[in-house]
Amino acid sequence: MTLKLHDSKLGALVDFTPLVPGQVGIYVCGPTVQSSPHIGHLRSALVYDQLRRWFSFNGYTVTFIRNVTDIDDKILINSAESAAAGSPEPWWALAYRVELEFTAAYTAIGVLPPTYEPRATASIPEMQAIIQRLVDNGHAYVADDGTGDVYFDTASWADYGELTHQKLDDMAPATDSDSRGKRDVRDFALWKGHKEGEPETAAWVSPWGQGRPGWHIECSAMSTKYLGTQFDIHGGGLDLRFPHHENELAQSRAAGDAFANYWLHNGLVSIGSQKMSKSLGNSVFASELIASARPVVLRYYLGANHYRSTLEYHEGALEEADAAVSRIEGFLERGTRRLAGTRFAGTEELVVPEEFREAMDDDLAVPQAIAVIHETVRRGNAALDDEDLAEAASLLGQVFAMTDVLGINPLSPEWATGHDSGAERALGTLVERLVSDRETARKGRDFATADRIRDELGQAGISIEDTPTGAHWSLDG
Repeated sequence: MTLKLHDSKLGALVDFTPLVPGQVGIYVCGPTVQSSPHIGHLRSALVYDQLRRWFSFNGYTVTFIRNVTDIDDKILINSAESAAAGSPEPWWALAYRVELEFTAAYTAIGVLPPTYEPRATASIPEMQAIIQRLVDNGHAYVADDGTGDVYFDTASWADYGELTHQKLDDMAPATDSDSRGKRDVRDFALWKGHKEGEPETAAWVSPWGQGRPGWHIECSAMSTKYLGTQFDIHGGGLDLRFPHHENELAQSRAAGDAFANYWLHNGLVSIGSQKMSKSLGNSVFASELIASARPVVLRYYLGANHYRSTLEYHEGALEEADAAVSRIEGFLERGTRRLAGTRFAGTEELVVPEEFREAMDDDLAVPQAIAVIHETVRRGNAALDDEDLAEAASLLGQVFAMTDVLGINPLSPEWATGHDSGAERALGTLVERLVSDRETARKGRDFATADRIRDELGQAGISIEDTPTGAHWSLDG
């Protein structure tokens, strides 16, 4: 495997070399479970699922960690607002409910479960240990105002800003906490002393007093707890580069950990050329998306762009993806049917073409990889038209292999219980009846009726294919 990845820290395409040959450790910043997942969360999770599957396809043993941030200012705020609205929901119950929504959404689009999915609240001792090392090393300080807050001293770490290539003087003030007790407005919170009015359940005993962790320290603790103090890849959304990942890197390195060897960041989602934002009210929630199309179509759409590009969601996007998936599906079904009962049945070798491999090894260039799939489908249909069954079998195997790698094989059992609207079921019933009537007419040598039915279906965008095992219909792509 000669995989090249774009390392955000270096700002360049580099060769990937694992710490341990044949193994790869990946940490991805998962959701802060404050509210329901949206399309951006799905896109990010899918990107790293594609990367993981490519490693696995190439024989790597992958340890994939994706965390859940289940204690955070926004979670506490949303819980308090639920109480004020007359429907109180404890912060921990809210976090767990939303976590289940994320899990269901990930599962719906075929994102594999992580090797482990730690919650922040389960790693408090590890966070406190890192904070204490930072205090002992002179890179963190306890606020002298008696609040129990602990801050990272950004001025003490000469490499602060190395991930995003910024100078300290050019950075905006840290907004993850108020400025009480700070020596510098850019210092960020490692530990937050318990405040009046906050739930007692949202506070843990620490050497600095009752409180809870800052956001950034959570991922430093969870990543190194499960992958070690040095690991291969750290990933997340582009919006996390600063301040979250910058602060993760600084505090981890200052505490003495080598931390991540490679940093990957996926692009964001825009809605009609406008950045998606809850504040703008233009978020597309996962539940809406999942109800609007077959899950395999959603996976195709969310994963078809290059992972570092912006994904634009616009009217008609899912219809375009559905047409693309249908072309692939049509060939796989047609090829499987035609080869059934021939000496070529079961001879399909599941290998990916070299062009596909080259695309995936080039910083996970999925758009080019998908182009190879569609070109192979075109050649496969041409081979079936020419009755070149040996070539068709070879190309069929390649399409199965490539779509399996990307998790978009429409014939895979995981999609068998996918989206099936009442309209689709009704259409299927009507078409099957007409196909049966046509078959009866052919057997009775009433070819005029058979041709008329075929022409009428054709005018409606439905193709009929006569095979040794009977007639089969499909919607024209």
